[in-house]
Amino acid sequence: MSASRRSGTTDELGPDEPEREGPVGPDGSDLLAALLDGMDAALCAFDAGGVVTHWNREAERILGWTAAEAVGRHGFAGWAVREADAEEVEGRLMSAMEAPGRQVHEFALLTKDGGRVLVRTQSAAVRGPDGKPAGVYCAFSEVHTQIDLERSIALSEALFEDASWGVVLVDADLRPAVVNAHAARSLGIGRTSALGRPLGELLAQGVEELESALTHVLAEGAPPAPAEIWVSVRTPEGEQRRCWRCGFVRLASPLAEEPVPLGVGWLFVDVTEGKQGEQEASLLRFRANQLHRAARAAAECEDPREAATIHLDFALAGFADHALIDRVAGGPVADAEAEGPVRLVRVAATPSGAPGPSLLTGAAGLPVRYGQGHPALQCVERAGSVRASVGSVSAEQARDWAVGRQWPADAVHALCAVLRSRGRTLGVVTFLRGAGRSSFERSDAVYAEDVAVRIATALDLAGVVGRE
Repeated sequence: MSASRRSGTTDELGPDEPEREGPVGPDGSDLLAALLDGMDAALCAFDAGGVVTHWNREAERILGWTAAEAVGRHGFAGWAVREADAEEVEGRLMSAMEAPGRQVHEFALLTKDGGRVLVRTQSAAVRGPDGKPAGVYCAFSEVHTQIDLERSIALSEALFEDASWGVVLVDADLRPAVVNAHAARSLGIGRTSALGRPLGELLAQGVEELESALTHVLAEGAPPAPAEIWVSVRTPEGEQRRCWRCGFVRLASPLAEEPVPLGVGWLFVDVTEGKQGEQEASLLRFRANQLHRAARAAAECEDPREAATIHLDFALAGFADHALIDRVAGGPVADAEAEGPVRLVRVAATPSGAPGPSLLTGAAGLPVRYGQGHPALQCVERAGSVRASVGSVSAEQARDWAVGRQWPADAVHALCAVLRSRGRTLGVVTFLRGAGRSSFERSDAVYAEDVAVRIATALDLAGVVGRE
């Protein structure tokens, strides 16, 4: 219990004082006692003569002395402080009566069982009704507890000011409550502008996955390992796709009797470049393996044209949805001989319906009806790769675009690579992608050119074998 002069000096009724009538309720001393006992810090107070007047439960917990044992003693000498240190300690505490503001000191106090506790105190003067110092109050706590608190505060301030990764406190409604500078830059928005806004307004894509993770943390707690989430961030240059490695911790109030979720601490770091590097390395390994397997399989073919289709089938895996091989009508053409329009004859194509191996065609030798400016014809003229895409159009317009170029109706992206062997142009190989895939990039063109070299070699060998 707290002793706010409850030992019988002020608050008890005198012997000649009549009993109070009416309902019994808390008076000022009861309220003060409740406030003191509810404090997280230990507190004691001294009057102007250095006599202990108040002693709360936290002080009893730390030192073991009860309020009844502490209140009324003169200073700490002989019970809470060693005799040798008593004069110095009391002098430093009572000096707060004449000093402005608060004073902070550290010294050792004695526990009831004879142990020593290093405490950090904050003391300040208590003013009377006339404004003159009437005593001193002293709040103290164990030094290691205070240091832990200061470290926690310092860590929080550092995370929200100087951290090299994003830190966001998300409330129970999944809205940002605090955003550090790094996170604000990553989101492309000001620190205050992001507060209280739904995550859907801050991210263009990846919101559902992020909100699902936050909801799981609120319900189940922090996951055992970081999670990698792909998001799209709105920037002045347009949407940028980023990969964030995220860690989550559930925040609960330390003041509640039962854990009450306050929200989620979300920490993330941008690992886009690393992930893209991993993906590119994995893709290169896969494509190199496909080229190796295709070469091994093609070496066992008696018909060079069949070897060409094998190279095509192995290249198609994970790369495109359809593929075509067209040869120059009338035989290979040297660069110096390329005069007038070039016509192409279909040699092989992937099935247009169910998936399966490429089929040899073009036995009749009829040219394909390619219009002027067709990507395949441009590829032959330039002796280099050509990429083409339908762009942002309706589904009907995309179908007309593909059919008009003699391609399968679901094609929206095309990559044509020239077939060259012995300094001559033999034809074109065309890879096609549907709407579910991204457009071809420069790295795709390099791979297509590697495949084209192998197909051209097989077709050139087929021409030599045929003449023999």
